[in-house]
Amino acid sequence: MSTTAPTLLVVEDDPNLRLALRDNLEHQGGYAVEEAATVKEAREHLARRDFQLILLDVMLPDGDGYSLCRALREEGLSVPVLMLTARTLEEDVVRGFEVGAQDYLGKPYRLRELLARVGAQVKRAGMAPPSKLLRFAGYSVDLDRRRVETPEGAEVDLTRKEFDLLAFFVRERERALRRDEILDAVWGTDVVVDPHTVDNFVSSLKRKLKWTSASRFSLQTVRGVGYRLEVEKGS
Repeated sequence: MSTTAPTLLVVEDDPNLRLALRDNLEHQGGYAVEEAATVKEAREHLARRDFQLILLDVMLPDGDGYSLCRALREEGLSVPVLMLTARTLEEDVVRGFEVGAQDYLGKPYRLRELLARVGAQVKRAGMAPPSKLLRFAGYSVDLDRRRVETPEGAEVDLTRKEFDLLAFFVRERERALRRDEILDAVWGTDVVVDPHTVDNFVSSLKRKLKWTSASRFSLQTVRGVGYRLEVEKGS
């Protein structure tokens, strides 16, 4: 199996949903992502390279996902397709499978379910999913077991959101992250959360990770933006 990150094609005409999908798949899933807003753009991407999965909206400006999926199958293209759409009536779901989709997920989607479905399709396509063990400053973050260990091997007791937030910071280490970007990636785009919630969770993470000025990492406040995880070189 390849050790490179599987590459996904997101076909979605709504720019906000497309960006949120890309961010979640890259930052939470560890995938490489390309995006298209129309059938024409999707065709152009597919002509240039192979993908391990297509996440396909139904309603597009110059056509529809059903027709595109059917056409790809008629042309002999076997790349898995996950239909991601607000159309969730039984007849819509059945139609998706009839035109050749491997999976069908309604909007608004739950992030963990989306990542699980994407991972299953990528695995069936014959590629190894992205690494499930992250490391920083001697700490380990096991994404499968949802377990964080200190450099000494002790488990850090985190809530679900604290774990998701830490994993996001570790994936995006050394990058200034906006509060709204953090909220979308960790809490989801369909949930209204006070931006200052991030501040409270960062404080809790620092306390539970026993951060001090001598630690090999730091969750730095970026004034007017949000936060940045800085890790000592070699860590």
